[in-house]
Amino acid sequence: MAELVIREMIFADVEQVMEVEKASFTTPWTTDIFYKELIDNEHAYYYVMEIDKKIVGFVGMWIVIDDAQITNLAILPEYRGKKLGEKLFKFVMQWLQSVQVKRLSLEVRVSNIAAQKLYRKFGLVPGGIRKNYYTDSGEDAIVMWVNIV
Repeated sequence: MAELVIREMIFADVEQVMEVEKASFTTPWTTDIFYKELIDNEHAYYYVMEIDKKIVGFVGMWIVIDDAQITNLAILPEYRGKKLGEKLFKFVMQWLQSVQVKRLSLEVRVSNIAAQKLYRKFGLVPGGIRKNYYTDSGEDAIVMWVNIV
């Protein structure tokens, strides 16, 4: 049976995280952005999901006072459809509760119905639209949020 682990991201993970990032997003972040997030951003928290020591997904978030925002969440395409995104998001919700975060928000593409369904499972609801949010296509983003406590 495969061993699934969710742990804090470290510098040595960035190369594998980039594989997930590039496979998941049309305008992926750069290696430099991830290093800056890990080194310079005191509000940033990143976690990786490993199966048998291979990074198959990750999540990033910013926390300012008691508000959290998901910056990115991705699972390698070949590992999707196995409820791994749900496990990772459940971990995030439990962790945010443990550090007394009160609200969580994120942006999701209007066309990304699968992600919207996942977020709704955890109580997130649409709160507005960011017009032309995605620079690659000009697609709008739905802002979703939930009160955690």
